[in-house]
Amino acid sequence: MRVIPKVPAHRKRRKYVKAAKGFFGGRHRLYRTAREVVERAWQFQYEHRRLRKRDFRRLWIVRINAAARQNGTTYSRLMNALKKANIQINRKMLATLAVEDPAAFSKIVKTALENA
Repeated sequence: MRVIPKVPAHRKRRKYVKAAKGFFGGRHRLYRTAREVVERAWQFQYEHRRLRKRDFRRLWIVRINAAARQNGTTYSRLMNALKKANIQINRKMLATLAVEDPAAFSKIVKTALENA
């Protein structure tokens, strides 16, 4: 007598087909195809969660460097001066200040360079 897949197997299949919602053609209709593309999508998600952290750090550094150059210094010199002046502010906050409040950023740069 053949074993018929019951609730656990159906639940597993439904999980993959549900995750493939919005995919084109058989990629969202057929279990085997849906499983393949969903697992691949999950691999990309895993990788990009890690890449996102690098991307944001690069973006912050670019913004800080641009603002630092407007204040007559470079990113490298600014970060060194901040460290020597014992001003503990992270890159995310510096980048936010550089974009949203350039006057405050200029004050931080001036303070860091004077106390370095």
